[in-house]
Amino acid sequence: MSNMGNQLISSVFKALGHPTRIQILKLLRKGELCVCDILPNLDSEQSNTSQHLTVLKNQGIVESRKDGSKVIYAIKNQEVYQMIDLVEAIILRQIEETKTSLSRS
Repeated sequence: MSNMGNQLISSVFKALGHPTRIQILKLLRKGELCVCDILPNLDSEQSNTSQHLTVLKNQGIVESRKDGSKVIYAIKNQEVYQMIDLVEAIILRQIEETKTSLSRS
């Protein structure tokens, strides 16, 4: 892949590289939500949450639409959950390997 392609991949990982954004994605896994539904589930101010949503939207990970005065967010590409699930599997495997090596010592 070209350097430009690597740059694009890096940008997606940067967008996913914050715990609050991962939390937002996990909330949206069940379906679309209004910011008013996302906010109470986060340990974050509204302005901060809006910035996180903007980062995710700019990378094409989420999309939004207006519903009256509300802004509704949804996942644009479901493949993002495969990435999250793979990383969680890697972490769990590392934990198990650490437990095994500690029990041997």
